[in-house]
Amino acid sequence: MTFLFGWAQQGKRSFAQTLATAVGDGFVVSSSQLQQLGTGSNLILLDEDTRQRARGTMVGLQPNGWTLKGMQRYDVLMLNMQMVPYQDVAAQKVGCCGHLTPVPFTL
Repeated sequence: MTFLFGWAQQGKRSFAQTLATAVGDGFVVSSSQLQQLGTGSNLILLDEDTRQRARGTMVGLQPNGWTLKGMQRYDVLMLNMQMVPYQDVAAQKVGCCGHLTPVPFTL
């Protein structure tokens, strides 16, 4: 299963910095999504504004604070991230932080 993490960060690392550090900072992950994510999950990191896309493997999640609405934020630890051609992906937006929700989808 592959999970999509969208990008719309204000005041946080750029897409390029995220790839360089292999850490996506402060993504909101619901408890139901958390049950589906695990070490070794495939992931896509997508920046709709600059039309950039990378894929790789998730190696872990680390709690990183809370939203004003009480949802847990996580840093997404990544491995083997590689830039791939951009493709539009239909995904449902989450109200907090402009991130797309991490959703399962088919490559």
